[in-house]
Amino acid sequence: MRGLIYLGLLAATVVSARINVTSLPGRDSVQLTIYNSADLTLVKETRTLTFKKGTNRLEFSWAGTLIDPTSVEFRPLQKADQIDILDVRFPPRVTNTLEWNIRSEIAGEVEVEIRYFTSGITWAADYVCEANANENQMRFAGNVIITNNSGEDYPKAQIRLVVGVIRLVESIINLAQQGGANQPRRDAAKNHYAYKSLFGRTEKLSDRNEDERKRNGGVAKEALGEYFLYTVGGRDTIANGWSKRLPSFNTAEVPIVSYYKYEKERYGAAVMRFYKFKNDEKSKLGKEPLPDGAVMAFRTVTQDNLYNFVGRTAVKYIPIDEEVEMQLGNDAEVRIAPKLMNWQKDAIRFDKNGNVNGWTTKATWKIELQNSKSIPVTLDIRRNFGGDWEVATEDKFEKIDAKKIKFVLQLNPGEKRTLNYTLTTRLGTNATK
Repeated sequence: MRGLIYLGLLAATVVSARINVTSLPGRDSVQLTIYNSADLTLVKETRTLTFKKGTNRLEFSWAGTLIDPTSVEFRPLQKADQIDILDVRFPPRVTNTLEWNIRSEIAGEVEVEIRYFTSGITWAADYVCEANANENQMRFAGNVIITNNSGEDYPKAQIRLVVGVIRLVESIINLAQQGGANQPRRDAAKNHYAYKSLFGRTEKLSDRNEDERKRNGGVAKEALGEYFLYTVGGRDTIANGWSKRLPSFNTAEVPIVSYYKYEKERYGAAVMRFYKFKNDEKSKLGKEPLPDGAVMAFRTVTQDNLYNFVGRTAVKYIPIDEEVEMQLGNDAEVRIAPKLMNWQKDAIRFDKNGNVNGWTTKATWKIELQNSKSIPVTLDIRRNFGGDWEVATEDKFEKIDAKKIKFVLQLNPGEKRTLNYTLTTRLGTNATK
């Protein structure tokens, strides 16, 4: 560990004559609680210290790391009523080091906890969707990727991942990198209140799901107010400069709806494929919100479960019971081609000076539809209009708002058909609305 800890005798000499009599052994345990909305990780480590009776000095150094020195805290986990912290200070002319002066009424080994915030450890989610041949169910699996650029190795760490918005006055990395790290900025005092709140909330994030983690070998989840906690089963070494991908969940037979959208103003001439599902218990999900993440989608194309790549997309944070659309790119096997068949202008009006101030247009459209896939498809075709308009057609449509309608219909495998409508638009003084 680059953040070294020493236990020494309290000397009455100048700082340059300080004597550190022993270097402490490594951590007994370490826990990382990584927040995904900020570059922020709470580190809790336990160590066994040997105290002498009387006054002891404990030094903490973080050279080469992104530890925020204003957040470092120390507390005994045993015999706390016999151990008092007298003061904590940043030694003059010694960079990246703080000292605790500790009075102990006992001599011997004591388990202690040191906790602090660091920057440079982040986590992100990714997902894999494997749809069946009919595209009405999928296997949905989630993973988390942990990246450590903090300057510190964390061997055999218990990892906890938190979804929730954290607000700090000063970023951790700025506090960690300030000159000498021995003169914390005034914003650090304001951050201290945020730290206290986070320390308290993290203490309440319990370990009651340990049995579930052991059973599933994956990630256990629990809610606490505005935060949601993912606790990774087992312990993993998170080495500096490395990333690690860990499984989160894997759920089969999740219901999905596959459909295709066409809207020239949004997608150009492309027909976009979508999978839609709901994060709820009925869909065999819904036990926890799903974090932002990238999605890779595949589809079964043979009886022996050979998969075909469908597309790649990203999803935003998905709360429990919320429906989500996954846009998976263009599908060339579904064709939607609008054609203008006729256009005319009539009902022309003039003002007193002979200038045109009102007219009506009629446009006749034919939309050619073709499904070259081996399964039925659902189409969502949207058309945008301006002015005072009305549509005449034999096909059913829905008016979305004052400027848009949509046709929703199904095509069987290999089916071709056309969709026809006439758009009448009244402009200028001909407009009635």
